[in-house]
Amino acid sequence: MTYPFMSPPNAARFVLSNATIPAITLSGYAAPTKEGLLKADIVIADGLIRDILPPGSAPVELARADMKDGMVWPTFVDMHTHLDKGHIWERHANPDGSFPGALEAVKADRETNWSAADVRARMEFSLRSAYAHGASLIRTHLDSLAPQHRISFEVFKEVREDWKDRVALQAACLFPLDAMADEAYFADLVSVVRNAGGLLGGLTQKTPALDGQLDQLMRAASDNGLDIDLHVDETADREVLTLKSIAEAVLRNRFEGRVTVGHCCSLAQQEPEVAMETIELVAKAGLSIVSLPMCNMYLQDRHPGRTPRWRGVTLFHELAAAGVPTAVSSDNTRDPFYAYGDLDPVEVFREAVRILHLDHPIDTAARVITTTPASILGRTDIGRIAAGRPADLVLFSARRWSEFLSRPQSDRIVLRKGKVIDRSLPDYRELDSIFGGTNA
Repeated sequence: MTYPFMSPPNAARFVLSNATIPAITLSGYAAPTKEGLLKADIVIADGLIRDILPPGSAPVELARADMKDGMVWPTFVDMHTHLDKGHIWERHANPDGSFPGALEAVKADRETNWSAADVRARMEFSLRSAYAHGASLIRTHLDSLAPQHRISFEVFKEVREDWKDRVALQAACLFPLDAMADEAYFADLVSVVRNAGGLLGGLTQKTPALDGQLDQLMRAASDNGLDIDLHVDETADREVLTLKSIAEAVLRNRFEGRVTVGHCCSLAQQEPEVAMETIELVAKAGLSIVSLPMCNMYLQDRHPGRTPRWRGVTLFHELAAAGVPTAVSSDNTRDPFYAYGDLDPVEVFREAVRILHLDHPIDTAARVITTTPASILGRTDIGRIAAGRPADLVLFSARRWSEFLSRPQSDRIVLRKGKVIDRSLPDYRELDSIFGGTNA
């Protein structure tokens, strides 16, 4: 068993003294930094961050916990997940680890098993894990082919209400855009999404109809005051570059809502001039990009008996350099699209640093699971440390990046409104009942 490395005072007012904080997450306080980290005392009072002071300068009469230079982060943002798919691996595993294998396995499981009770049980399990790991804002995509859209969005609304004081939830619909040809279905889907306070999403495919589909989607979003979050170019095929079409459609339609796109893997396969032209369009159109490095490493360039030749991720550094908001996220969890994962943003960050080379320099890397995704999701009140904000913090024994990135940080402590939460993770055996017995 792993035990926490320290115990914050059980007091209404106390100090986290000698803390190390990623400067990119901090507002209203400045100090010398090393690799983007700075030192401070954090004063907590009545559930709020009351003040941020130079180390050792907090009022001596307050109870304190000496961080001994351990890190303090804001709670995390996981901006692209699939809570409806999570934990179905035991029922329908991916037969060969491929993208087509994932599609077929999920389709079979959805059509057979995705009742409201089943979806809710797996969503709750996932959220309990994410909360224990320190996440406070999650966006999920919900498979939305009829009749599943009505089942899953209704469950989502109930779960969002139940979890509103622990994890803020958002949802986007996920369906192939060619399904918009069924006008009655698409009208019903838009109504369901609007009534749930969700986003329009979808999967883009390279077809002659794509431009018209994007125009239709953006008209529907504009007419209903909805933002958009799409699955884009999750392939190594350089002939597929719908990202460029999306940027052009945003500009062509003068779409004023937020547009987020995930994956964008094929961008990394383009000739340099094509890639840069596309990136310039993406920046001009104001798109935001989320990379899903763990899932894409699992699926992309997989062939039997052959070692993969590329990492499957998008041109993250080039997009960021062009001013495009960029973040990383969990994506799938223990389902046919990704066999592993636990909605742990620390794991996502650690792997993203390695896969995407977010180090050298690492100074601002912490933004990719905190400030940037929070801003993309329109929640600038989350994922930041500042006086006056709730004391929603994650405490680590690690003092430096090498320590932080070398271990899973299982002994972290999560504070919500200044109070330590129970970080016990749900037991996988709790899911046995929905799988028809034990998994032995």
